[in-house]
Amino acid sequence: MSISGEVLNPAEAARRLGVSAKALRLYERRGLIRPLRTGAGWRAYGPVEMTRAGEIVALRGLGLSLVEVARILNGDPSALEPVLATHQAVLEDELNRLGRTVETVRGLRGELAGGKVPSAGELTRLLRPAGEIVAAFDLPWPWDGERFELRDARPLTFIVGPLGSGKTRFAEALAKALPDAAFLGLERSSDDGAAAAKALLEKDAALDARVEEAIARLCADGASRSPALLTLMVALEAERPAALVVDMVEQGLDQATQEALIARLRRRGPQARPLFLMTRSDAILDLAAVGPGEAILFCPANHSPPMRVAAFSGAAGFEAVASCLASPRVRARTEGMIAWRPQAA
Repeated sequence: MSISGEVLNPAEAARRLGVSAKALRLYERRGLIRPLRTGAGWRAYGPVEMTRAGEIVALRGLGLSLVEVARILNGDPSALEPVLATHQAVLEDELNRLGRTVETVRGLRGELAGGKVPSAGELTRLLRPAGEIVAAFDLPWPWDGERFELRDARPLTFIVGPLGSGKTRFAEALAKALPDAAFLGLERSSDDGAAAAKALLEKDAALDARVEEAIARLCADGASRSPALLTLMVALEAERPAALVVDMVEQGLDQATQEALIARLRRRGPQARPLFLMTRSDAILDLAAVGPGEAILFCPANHSPPMRVAAFSGAAGFEAVASCLASPRVRARTEGMIAWRPQAA
């Protein structure tokens, strides 16, 4: 991004940085950036402010929490090593995948030169290298049995949709269809859920140690201890199941905890077990920070089949996904609300 000597208003600054004006205000509230003020008191961004904001956006793109960004900008690089290691692993995984694709193309060209025409199936696998179907099932009500196929399970997949879109039923059906997967519902935040988590930790010393270490690291990044965080981390740190689907991962977690949590999950690397996180929080799903090991599944309000949405402005479904997300403060006003719809006769 080239920075000229001009002074920009928040909307233009956000557009050039590829983030929202709301994100810029968040950076300001956290003390990461201090915009200029016009004579009328309006925020403005000059070359210095835009350079600083660009650094913040770049660090966020690596999966760093805002607490970690602040540490790095203040001269403490300790948070960078694990993030760069994960980023390197993601790039190497992508490089290996591209290498296999190049070999496939080379082989097909050789066969074509020898007079053998590639089959439609071979060309389809080439155009869609993820290829293998990891889950296939008939969608529950309100979709009335339409078929859904999930190709490739990434380390992080976000499930998003407005109230009444059926995303919870979709998530439950997905958990049943995925091999060795489990669905973690909202009951985890209840007293019974917390008691069950503590009982499990008492029986498994190794798990207890991993959970305690994970929570300590999260707290160092600004998170707050809570029963909701404990029960969630017990599920996330357990060795099984092979895949986990979590209902409203932000349930019971404040904004700083959400930011620290998603930064930690992004550092797990490309070979980590798949996590499917239902969310409507923009602290969990920061659309500007979605990386190559992540995906978004969107459940439309009109009950069209769930669709994968690319995380860039102009992509099909992007604006609809963005409209479902809100800050933790706004989400707290609607926490616990559900959409009621009569069952089909």
